[in-house]
Amino acid sequence: MRQPNPIIGNSPPMREIRKLIETIADSTATVLISGDSGTGKELVAQALHVQSSRADANFVPLNCAAIPKELMESELFGHRKGAFTGALADRVGRFELAHGGTLFLDEIGDLSLDMQVKLLRVLQERMVDPVGSSRPVEVDVRVIAATHRDLEEEIAAGRFREDLYYRLNVLPVRTPPLRERGDDIALLLRHYADKFAHKGKPISFSPEFLEALTAYDWPGNVRELSNLVHRFSTLFSGQYLTLSVVPSAMLPKGLQKLQQERAGEETPAPVAPAAISQAPESADVLHMFALGEPGHASAPPREERNHVEDIIMLAQGGPVLPPEGLSLKEKMAQIERAFIEQALDRSAGNVSKTARLLNLQRTTLIEKIDKYRLRSA
Repeated sequence: MRQPNPIIGNSPPMREIRKLIETIADSTATVLISGDSGTGKELVAQALHVQSSRADANFVPLNCAAIPKELMESELFGHRKGAFTGALADRVGRFELAHGGTLFLDEIGDLSLDMQVKLLRVLQERMVDPVGSSRPVEVDVRVIAATHRDLEEEIAAGRFREDLYYRLNVLPVRTPPLRERGDDIALLLRHYADKFAHKGKPISFSPEFLEALTAYDWPGNVRELSNLVHRFSTLFSGQYLTLSVVPSAMLPKGLQKLQQERAGEETPAPVAPAAISQAPESADVLHMFALGEPGHASAPPREERNHVEDIIMLAQGGPVLPPEGLSLKEKMAQIERAFIEQALDRSAGNVSKTARLLNLQRTTLIEKIDKYRLRSA
């Protein structure tokens, strides 16, 4: 039984790839997948395998850049006991392991020229010669190769054989970079947030943060996005994230610059994400809105999430600005400290009760108590 396509994304480039995979999956012709690092080339190879008539046999991957040149022949074709120093037993090569199935040769552009010759012979004759054996072994393998290099440039530079290139490039597939798949970013963020969720609750992103992530260039592609969400899920488990909440050092350089630009704008600070995350229903609505889930309610209006101006007016008896001006940041800090002190007094220094009075998470309150050097029970 054929398994569903594991590729995530509904953008036009990904729909085209899905359609192409369905078309060529059952072919026995070799496939050459090209694309930047982190664009999911192995995922495409796996999809070709599971949708083919070879799905019941092995899918055998091999990264050509990760195997030392001296061991590559044995790795691909196997060896016989005593063939060389250290060959203490027979070893089955990747081609034999993939018999009846699919062999995925990742980073084929890193294969040495002498091994390129031997690989070309195997592709032509469908026979492998294990090192130290006098008898060739017949193999039935579909080969899928992948590379992030421009093989035509490698051919011109004398680093890749032209005849092998044409033997591999019977069915070409290109995996698009993430910058060409902007429509998929929200879907990928949701997928990896669910995958890396700690204690069952995934992180979510504010609309502003989601907009920044969508506009980001993603030089590391899906792998970079996955790593970033894993980082956030570990550091901010279950939280609703805004661009200002995440420390600059935890962001890619492209987003650090945007964060600095936003920090310089005279905009009121939002209510702490921790306060929002304590209300499950609100958190769910914000999660659906931020990740662009269709058919659900939008996020609460900005006024409902931003009470800073109201707090200042309440504390001062009205929006009175001194003639010489003031530091809004310092004034807000003073007001925040005053309210925390009052709440601590009312709760007799109990941090948990204080957090409930201020609608904050306990850990966030502790950070603020330390910041303002306040005393608690």
